[in-house]
Amino acid sequence: MRTRVVCCFNTVAKLRRQAQIMPKAIQRYRVTTDSRNTRKASPDLVSRTFSADRPDACWLSDVTYIPTREGWLYLAAILDLHSRAVVGWAMSRTLDCQLAMDALQMAISNCGPAPGILHSDQGTTYSAVEYRALLSRHAIRQSVSRKGNCWNNAPMESFFHTLKAELVMHCDFKTRDQARASLFEYMEVFYNRQRRHSTIGYEAPLPFETLTKAEFKVSTVRG
Repeated sequence: MRTRVVCCFNTVAKLRRQAQIMPKAIQRYRVTTDSRNTRKASPDLVSRTFSADRPDACWLSDVTYIPTREGWLYLAAILDLHSRAVVGWAMSRTLDCQLAMDALQMAISNCGPAPGILHSDQGTTYSAVEYRALLSRHAIRQSVSRKGNCWNNAPMESFFHTLKAELVMHCDFKTRDQARASLFEYMEVFYNRQRRHSTIGYEAPLPFETLTKAEFKVSTVRG
């Protein structure tokens, strides 16, 4: 028979102080996408089916903002849906389509083959003529989520939530350069290569992607 132990709030707080355990506060989700003046949106090709049978089949992209004492630092990131690895990113003090294009160029340069689909929100960043032209040059089909629904790009939102809960919320960046250095170390050193992800069997994204690409290449040759 199980025995239930009931502790009052003050007892828990006392034990937490004695063990020097500090809680990590969770901030409420904020809508940062402005889709009021966007051009006709591309269709939603993902439809909340957040799975891919191989790397580089579908990438997800979004932009978030990082507070510093010098002002906002905008971060555009691209996530591989299969491995959940950050395959491309860019940072800037201004939010425009060039930021998203730089992240995409980095992803294509890092991964080689462009994905079949790139999914994002309907913001002006992703509906710009220049951005769509870049997608077209690499034969990438654009997919966008419906307006005002963060769940239609949930893995990307989840990544940004993790980034802020584990890093940004606990830092007081004095300069944008300081924030850039911390974000680089988090994404490239910790998240991609060390942090285990439940969606991929508690493996780190890049080791999982490397193994999967090797297995996919072998199966393709055999097929």
